[in-house]
Amino acid sequence: MYKALYRKYRPQYFADVVGQPQVTVTLKNELMAGRISHAYLFTGSRGTGKTTCAKILAKAVNCLDPQDGDPCGRCAICRGLDDGSILDVVEIDAASNNGVDSIRALIEESNFTPASAKYRVYIIDEVHMLSVAAFNALLKTLEEPPPHVIFILATTEVHKLLPTILSRCQRFDFRRIAPEDIAERLEDVCAQEHVEIDHDAAMLIAATADGGMRDALSILDQCIGRSTGEITYTLVAETAGLAGRGHLAELAACIHRGDRSGALERIDALYKASKDMGRLCEELSGFFRNLMLIKTMKDASGVVNAVGEELRQMTKMALSMDLSTILHSLDAFQLALSRMKTTNKRTELEMTFIRLCSPELDTSPEALLRRIEALERGGLRVKAAPVQEAEVSVPQTPEELEVKPEVKPAARSRSASIEELAKKAEPFDAWPEIIAMMKEYSSSVATAFRGSNAYVSGDYMLIDASTFAFSLLKQASQRDKIREMIQQVAGRPYKLGPYKAPPKEDKPQNALDAFLQDMRNSGVEIEEK
Repeated sequence: MYKALYRKYRPQYFADVVGQPQVTVTLKNELMAGRISHAYLFTGSRGTGKTTCAKILAKAVNCLDPQDGDPCGRCAICRGLDDGSILDVVEIDAASNNGVDSIRALIEESNFTPASAKYRVYIIDEVHMLSVAAFNALLKTLEEPPPHVIFILATTEVHKLLPTILSRCQRFDFRRIAPEDIAERLEDVCAQEHVEIDHDAAMLIAATADGGMRDALSILDQCIGRSTGEITYTLVAETAGLAGRGHLAELAACIHRGDRSGALERIDALYKASKDMGRLCEELSGFFRNLMLIKTMKDASGVVNAVGEELRQMTKMALSMDLSTILHSLDAFQLALSRMKTTNKRTELEMTFIRLCSPELDTSPEALLRRIEALERGGLRVKAAPVQEAEVSVPQTPEELEVKPEVKPAARSRSASIEELAKKAEPFDAWPEIIAMMKEYSSSVATAFRGSNAYVSGDYMLIDASTFAFSLLKQASQRDKIREMIQQVAGRPYKLGPYKAPPKEDKPQNALDAFLQDMRNSGVEIEEK
């Protein structure tokens, strides 16, 4: 019968265990010094070597000829434990034997001396699954076990254990194995299996396994079954269900562009292709997590679930997006996942994308931060209904200060000159507030507009400023920025134009005043009393 790779290549010695030196070195030193504890607790995520180390430890404490803390693998005890003929090492699955009766039977059995080995070892896997009554029954034996009994408890959820259990065990924490270490082990296994594997393919398996060697070997096993002697990046992506993840990048790009329509069209296409909306939301959450790590870390290649070309594309996207947008998206997808339990999944996802593509529709603190950051960088475009009036252009050079407004042909009959607009203009009292906002945006722009004034005339904001200030508005980004500030303060959009004070009209003279003026002009002295 075929033997799965994770069983075939299960480590038999502490030195073979990958990525857990903080555990293996300590255990070997204790065994060599003869300091054997009565109870051990192995914690960590799945596939990191907890059960493997428990079996090596059980063999090492009973080995007739230990080698520097490792079992020899050749003596009668080692061979008997390997082939199952010696029953003094018992492995129990607490998930299926979690009742108090099972634990009481174990305690009664532990009172008997070992049949062949020196110690009777009980390996209790997923110990957090035990009931409260079973834990209480185990407590006394854990504290004062018979001298020939050793307990090794293993769990992926140590936080669920009672403090009284933790205090009675010597604890070892197993870390997630680094992708580089997993990839190196996979390449070694492939060499023994006479299979070629690309380094990128090995790294993709390692990233997909999320720090678990057992999962990595299981994926490799599937890839070997599908390959013709060579394992490539593409083959791994297809085998692990990672192929076709381009839709995640497309949806992320829609958020970046603010393309609501494009995002909804892609969601509709995925829905019609039987894509589960909850799973899609979960994948998007993971995708934006990767973007967050790439954006904030100097080198995130070891912690993101992508390698090769996919990682390069992710890096390019992460660098092009604001961190506030990435965090807003990640938070929104996490919230959507929790709400999908009680709402329609597709509707919830569509609403999430509309908010992400249009942050002005979202009132969350994350959306507000995103809008503020975009405003500071001049990247936020406020979409307002166009005013159907003539456009008064901001002068681009000092010579254009006297030019009348540009008039669109369709609105020529309703156009007004700068002079006509100025006659109806009212002072805009909030202009100093806008100048203060300019200072936060750009001190040079604020300095240029210092001492200036603004006037409102219908749909126009007329600015009375120096020619240097208007020269700064030559760039479209500067003009758009000031328009956004004005809308934020005034609550509505305005068109911009230069302010030209209307000429002062001379007061009409009466006949006598006109006569006297003529006389003075002729040199006649007039004495006024």
